[in-house]
Amino acid sequence: MNSRVVFLAEVAIMSALSIILGLISFRGLWAQGGSVSLEMIPIFLMAFRRGLKGGLLTGLVVGLLQLLLNPIAGAHPVSILLDYPLAFMAAGFAGLFSVAPNATTKQRTKSIVFGIIFGSLLRLVCHYISGVVFFGSYAPDNMNPYIYSLLYNISYMIPVAMITLITFLFLTNTAPKILHGSNKGVSSAA
Repeated sequence: MNSRVVFLAEVAIMSALSIILGLISFRGLWAQGGSVSLEMIPIFLMAFRRGLKGGLLTGLVVGLLQLLLNPIAGAHPVSILLDYPLAFMAAGFAGLFSVAPNATTKQRTKSIVFGIIFGSLLRLVCHYISGVVFFGSYAPDNMNPYIYSLLYNISYMIPVAMITLITFLFLTNTAPKILHGSNKGVSSAA
């Protein structure tokens, strides 16, 4: 089968899986958006499995699907771009840290830690900017909107990053060929 078709099929499958995993979430304290869920796992999986291109494309598709399935009325268009397509696509930059499946356990672990931290931080930056510019008015009286946005967004992004990191550290030790399958062409793991 054509490697491009396989790549696009993986992007589609991982994007759909991300949406499904996003349905299982803890919405908790976040009245203006945000939740703790497993939706980042498929984006990071594609980033580590297929590199930067796989991570960015999967993140973009997930962000667009999130926007289509959860439309926001009255939000500023730039806020919508920052909180959906750009934020999820930014997580795909973890693909910069992808390694081959035959890399040492230490190399794979380092790749995962740096990649998930980097991708999560980039997603956080998108949400933070949106929070400062467009949602700062929700800050409690006498609270700086910069601090409010940071605290609000890290309150769900840190748990998401930690859950994702734990999942990937387990996967890299138990199924490295699935997680680090192929940055080019067809993967040997299915």
